Amino acid sequence: MNNYNDVIEKAKAHFENLLKEQLERVERMKKEEDWIDYKALKPIIIGVVGGDGIGPYIAEEARRVLESLLKKEKEEGKVDFRNIEGLTIENRAKHMKAIPDDVLEEIKKCHVILKGPTTTPRKGDPWPNIESANVAMRRELDLFANVRPVRVPKEGIDWVFFRENTEGAYILGSKGINVTEDLAIDFKVITTQGAERIIRLAFEYARKNKINRVTIVTKANVVKTTDGKFLEIGYKIAQEYPEIECDDWYIDIMTAKLIDPKRRTQFRVFVLPNLYGDILTDEAAEFQGGVGTAGSANIGKRYAMFEAIHGSAPRMVKEGRAQYADPSSMIRAGAMLLNHIGFEDKGKKLEMALDICGQFERKLIITGRPNGATGKEFTDYLLETVELPDLEEKWKKYQKQV
Repeated sequence: MNNYNDVIEKAKAHFENLLKEQLERVERMKKEEDWIDYKALKPIIIGVVGGDGIGPYIAEEARRVLESLLKKEKEEGKVDFRNIEGLTIENRAKHMKAIPDDVLEEIKKCHVILKGPTTTPRKGDPWPNIESANVAMRRELDLFANVRPVRVPKEGIDWVFFRENTEGAYILGSKGINVTEDLAIDFKVITTQGAERIIRLAFEYARKNKINRVTIVTKANVVKTTDGKFLEIGYKIAQEYPEIECDDWYIDIMTAKLIDPKRRTQFRVFVLPNLYGDILTDEAAEFQGGVGTAGSANIGKRYAMFEAIHGSAPRMVKEGRAQYADPSSMIRAGAMLLNHIGFEDKGKKLEMALDICGQFERKLIITGRPNGATGKEFTDYLLETVELPDLEEKWKKYQKQV
């Protein structure tokens, strides 16, 4: 019989360090500060991070839209835009860090970030195995809530997903251990504080927007300890919102129900741990036209970051097609940014224009290739639409048609 004492002791020491890290994180969460008040800031600093691949192309178009909508506020010194360089895979590999220190320092000088997609190295890539910049940024800025809306009026779909961002399977995804050549173990973390704040945010959103249903998604029937804790806390918080119906589904059947035309329109607000949220929101985005059309908010009490939910598409750049990348996802993220910092009227206008241009009129079609519109051409079309004096009436007319 093999003597496993040495490998077991090594694994125990590794796990002990992880436990210390997570217990310290719990103590930090217990001392959390209040939410930032954007109305008290002058200026609100909006950092624009291009990222990798098609990121700089679509980030530029999203910035152009925001600067157009906030032209007066910028002139009055209420908002300021800053370009943040250096979050490229080349620079991250050079420093062997998910976010180089000088880049993180510049990011922390901003109140909100509009971020293009970044490359996460995988096996076979020419890059070192550094951590995802997204995961690192969510952890460094404590962006615990990943909020992803999906709207398809003609299908009766109006979903908002609240995905926990700093726990679950991803927070320790790079800290698993190969115990032996035959045994690899990863870890999953759910804390009371982490679950409470994301679930409460989902219920608060539902209450504010007069939505009468919140759905909790887990795999608590199998992953009994961590998912079980998330689900238990969910139902406990639900008791504080008696006007809102709370139900729960397992992630496997939930993926099926999203494509069930008889059931999917009944869902409105979802709250779920990290990995399940990543999977389900990509599936949901397909109804809206694909991940290239869906924006995403990463929200914490002090910072917030808004991004596309798709990757950096290096193949498009390699093939010389970057200018044909669809900026809709980044621009939808920009609409969420506007809503978050207190310019809800401008955010609503932008969302209506995106619906008209991307789902109703579709005068310009982006295919990602020369047989379609460029990102700049689509953005020009969008800017013309958002300035229409009858924008809301036009949007309502299309809504009635579907």
